[in-house]
Amino acid sequence: MASSAKGIDAPAVDVVDELVAHNRAFAARLGRGHLDIHPSRRLAIVTCMDSRFDVFAALGLGQGEAHVLRNAGGVITDDVIRSLAISQRRLGTEEILLIHHTDCGLQAITDDGFRAELQQATGMAPSFAIESYTDVDENVRQSIARVRSSPFVLHRDRVRGFVYDVDTGLLREVTIPALA
Repeated sequence: MASSAKGIDAPAVDVVDELVAHNRAFAARLGRGHLDIHPSRRLAIVTCMDSRFDVFAALGLGQGEAHVLRNAGGVITDDVIRSLAISQRRLGTEEILLIHHTDCGLQAITDDGFRAELQQATGMAPSFAIESYTDVDENVRQSIARVRSSPFVLHRDRVRGFVYDVDTGLLREVTIPALA
């Protein structure tokens, strides 16, 4: 450990510095030209931020093939709808893949409990929804319905939802009836 100016021991190499060094090595061996701003598979993926799910490796995707939107739980928020609208209306995506997963952290909390925890810690209630859930399949169905009901999303009929098993690495499709 190295000493900092305040006398507090700090790691010799900061994690971010280590990652920036990895990025330099990555960029040096990249050797490719400019990728088109339009995803080549015309696909947008919404999934959880969980670090156990490597979207690109699990789906065999390469750079430039899909937009990937991540947040806690893969929740379909107003901001996700905003991103999907831009993805479809300006960048040419036509299909949406929603992927939730087993053993999600949102299943271990409650909306009221976490909201109270945040309010106690900060003195204010959060303005955002927590979106905890207990049934992953039902949560996927709700997400599909939210996307399909948004007037801002062009290709609402091309939305599919899956559950990724963090132990096996397999996807399992969750379906709801098609749009009328």
